[in-house]
Amino acid sequence: MRILGIDPGIATIGFGLVEAERGQVHMLTYGAITTPAGLPLSRRLYQIERDMEELIGKLHPDVISVEELFFNTNITTGIAVAHGRGVILCAAEKCGIPLFEYTPSQVKLAVTGYGKAQKRQVMDMTRRLLKLAAVPRPDDAADALGLALCHARSFTSRLPQTKDVKETV
Repeated sequence: MRILGIDPGIATIGFGLVEAERGQVHMLTYGAITTPAGLPLSRRLYQIERDMEELIGKLHPDVISVEELFFNTNITTGIAVAHGRGVILCAAEKCGIPLFEYTPSQVKLAVTGYGKAQKRQVMDMTRRLLKLAAVPRPDDAADALGLALCHARSFTSRLPQTKDVKETV
C-alpha cells in the first residue's frame, strides 16, 4: 500500500510517501509544497489545490493520511491552516483517493509509543523506523512521513477494530 502523508499548511505543506507491505514500511519520497507569502489567500489556496492534484497524479498513492487540526494559542494561524487543509481534503476527494485523518496524539502514539511525545522524539523515531541517515527536512516533510507511518501502523494493526469487537459474557 502506498501511503501519502500530508502535513497541512498554507505556506508549507509537507508530504511523504511510504510503501507499507507485510509489516515493513519503506520511504519512497518526501518534500514540501510552498506558496509565496505575498500572494492573496485565494491565490495560495488555488495553487495548493493545483499542486496537490499534480502531486497525487505523480505519486499514485492508494490512500492519504492527513493531520487533523489542533488549535493551540494562535487561532489566526490555525484558521489559515484550516483553509489549506480544506483544499487538501477537496483535492484528495477530487482525485478519488481514500482519506484518513489522525490527531497529533495518535501520530505520536503510533510512531513513538507515547501520545505526549515531544516533536523531536517523533522526528527521530520517524528517521529510525524508515532507516534514514538524517531527519527529513523541512520539518513539515518529517511530520508528513510520521502521518504516513501512523496510517501504516494503524491500518495494518492486527488489533480488532472497535466495530469488530464482540462482547463475551
